[in-house]
Amino acid sequence: MESKLYNQAGKEVGSVKIPESVFGLPWNADLVHQVAVSMQANQRHSVAHVKDRGAVRGGGKKPWRQKGTGRARHGSIRSPLWVGGGVTHGPNKDKVFARTVTKSMKAKALRTVLSRKFKEGELLFVDNVAFSAPKTKEARAVMTAWGGIKGFESIFTKKTNMLHLALSGKNVSVERAFRNLKGLSVGALSGLNVLTLLRAKYVAIVNPNESLKFFNEA
Repeated sequence: MESKLYNQAGKEVGSVKIPESVFGLPWNADLVHQVAVSMQANQRHSVAHVKDRGAVRGGGKKPWRQKGTGRARHGSIRSPLWVGGGVTHGPNKDKVFARTVTKSMKAKALRTVLSRKFKEGELLFVDNVAFSAPKTKEARAVMTAWGGIKGFESIFTKKTNMLHLALSGKNVSVERAFRNLKGLSVGALSGLNVLTLLRAKYVAIVNPNESLKFFNEA
């Protein structure tokens, strides 16, 4: 498989060979959903916590005798029926939401989403991104130039989740230049995951000849 290769000025500079095993897979909604939901669950931290009737202080004595008072029968003031009593089926910070997802499932789901984005024309391959200084102005100029590419006209007009820039490795200068642009995320391709892909409308892979080696090692 081949795809067009662009530079940071938005000009076509050639083509790049891409593996069909990464960008030619059929869509598998069930797999992608399972992996995405599991990853979200694994990131979840239980904070909310309430006491049930067994954890509330007091209530050892029956409030009043069972019969003869004309009032409803009660056995403890810790009952959820009472103000200050325990809470029924409330949140508990000890609950574990973690789910198990195998490494192969994560890898297959990642490739599936990349294949879908490539098929729908939401994947951009760029030969290199470099700045003389990490300035937001220069990063904005790059985004404007990419907006001139057919199919990517809305790459800089979308206010949220517009683009994820996948670098071949750690690049502090590029990350600093893009960090003030809203709706844009930057990171190494080796750290790419399904959630990041699903949040972004477009994905730009920088230096694909070097970046795509990650899939051979994974």
